Amino acid sequence: MTGRSGADTGAYPPIGEYAFLSDCRTAALIGPDAAVEWLCAPRVDAAGVFARLLDRAAGGAWELRVADEGPSERHYAGTAPILETRWESSAGTAVGHDFLAVRPPGGEEHRGLVPTGFLVRLLRCERGRVRVRHRLSARPDYARRAAEWTEAPDTGGLAEEGAVLWLAAAGPDGGNGPRPHVTADGDAEVTAELGAGQTLAVLLSYDGRRSGPLDPGYARRLLRETRDAWHAWSSPVPYDGYGADHVRRSAMVLRALMSSDTAALVAAPTTSLPEWPGGERNWDYRYMWHRDAALVVLVLMRLGHRVEAGAYLRGLLRHCTASRGVLTPMLDIDGRTDSTERTLDHLEGYRGSRPVRVGNAAHEQRQLDVYGQVLDAVLVFQQVTAGSGDGSGAGAGLDEDERATVYGVVDTACELWREPDHGIWEIRSEPRHWTSSKLYLWVCLDRGIRLAELAGDRGQPLEKWRAQRDELRESILTHGYDDGVGAFVQSYGSRNLDASLLRIPLLGFLPGHDPRVLSTLDAIAEGLGEGPLVHRYDPRATADGIGGPEGGFLLCSFDMVSALVLAGRLEEARERFEALCARAGRFGLFAEEQAADGTMLGNYPQAFTHLALIEAAMNLDEAGQEESLHAWATRGAGRPG
Repeated sequence: MTGRSGADTGAYPPIGEYAFLSDCRTAALIGPDAAVEWLCAPRVDAAGVFARLLDRAAGGAWELRVADEGPSERHYAGTAPILETRWESSAGTAVGHDFLAVRPPGGEEHRGLVPTGFLVRLLRCERGRVRVRHRLSARPDYARRAAEWTEAPDTGGLAEEGAVLWLAAAGPDGGNGPRPHVTADGDAEVTAELGAGQTLAVLLSYDGRRSGPLDPGYARRLLRETRDAWHAWSSPVPYDGYGADHVRRSAMVLRALMSSDTAALVAAPTTSLPEWPGGERNWDYRYMWHRDAALVVLVLMRLGHRVEAGAYLRGLLRHCTASRGVLTPMLDIDGRTDSTERTLDHLEGYRGSRPVRVGNAAHEQRQLDVYGQVLDAVLVFQQVTAGSGDGSGAGAGLDEDERATVYGVVDTACELWREPDHGIWEIRSEPRHWTSSKLYLWVCLDRGIRLAELAGDRGQPLEKWRAQRDELRESILTHGYDDGVGAFVQSYGSRNLDASLLRIPLLGFLPGHDPRVLSTLDAIAEGLGEGPLVHRYDPRATADGIGGPEGGFLLCSFDMVSALVLAGRLEEARERFEALCARAGRFGLFAEEQAADGTMLGNYPQAFTHLALIEAAMNLDEAGQEESLHAWATRGAGRPG
């Protein structure tokens, strides 16, 4: 699959140029012109307040103009998702900090990040004088209506009651400063002129929270607390191994996508960023997918964040209990299974990519790989925490009732493994016998057996599970591998390649040096590769029920790195890893996919891309010990990092 290239970006900025802000409840994207172009309130899966990301004309944005110049420099401030922006002009220099404010936990709160409900834009003039204008063209309910701002005289700000917004401003230092006002066309605006050393703070509350008149000192305190909270989260077990900078940035992304309220980790904070410009592969990813489970738990445990790993896993187990072992592919942030999919036909979509979707019909599908994803996560957690007694709050493994719930999932897998499903890629055509689904069902049985052995649960039907596991293994080896193709194939009876099968050695189904694994790696590199990128499959050959092309799949591209490590091809693995990391966006972030020319495609930033990056880096770091990150969980039980 070669010869793909990106199209003209037009008026829409490249996806990789957006800065990502988060307070672990909602998220914002800020474009290269300093405009907030995406914000959903009061949380990440709610309706959009600013959605210029999906419609340049109608979506709405929070614009910021300084000295009539565009930003000259943009970067994150340290390890936190705090955007630092510099403006330079002949008249003056200004530096801004944009952030969704959080504070460190206090009292009985667990270690983590506590959202305040404020999006803060703090600007300081460093030299000369600069004119500043904030203009908020809020368009609540995904731009179905214009904002209706009214004065809030008790606070000196503006309120938008329907969307529960409150806007306030303060500065320059030493004075009452400008107040927000409503323009003739109904937008909210704040203007000021700053001299050297003066500061303007503008604060938007997205959950109805208000305070008295704002002062710049309060905004500076929020900035300090936000920096401190992120530093406190990232510092307990620093990772200094291979690719450390990329791992630390990716870890920040993962925590930023995890809800501080429910511990759910959304796949991405956006909806309908296209997998190909102008195409229809546009999905809402503001949900939690079980396919991320094993890597989420493994990575968080390896980085020392056991509290978050435990909270995330136990959220999954609540679903397993409620569903009596029959799993859906995805959940919303509150753990519910209903996410009705609908289209927003009034929005043109990013670069004209329609339809714009909210909700996701994948929750209606049968995806049997999720059984293995959940059991893999459970075993990793149990291996590392059981008997550790480290006081981390993660607990000493799963208790008897929790393990009973897990064993119910294993029993269900025994009943289902001979049936077809929609597969890990959520095809919208007829179910089939996907080899990757069979692989993960084998994982479910294997991890269930190992969990029972580890916990000493002798009452489980281990002989039945072992017999089923062995029968399933033989089925995969017989029907999932094609001698003519020289590779494991996408589904039983097909000859298509599928990059999800790069995980065969990573899951311990076969060793990395097995000839069938090596030939599969080579076939995928040749048939689905495009430079360092790996496509997940050929859409036309797969007949997935969705029209049009797509980019290289970054999860699979990093999975190739990990598979090469286990194959002993370390130099090739390192070259691929470095080439992929060099293709990161301006802020070190990755979307779901990428075109050959480096254009980011799909929702952004994408959790499983960053999970696979961390796994690949850590596998390279562990390469000298000839084991995978999964093997660390067994060898390193109780070891924080």
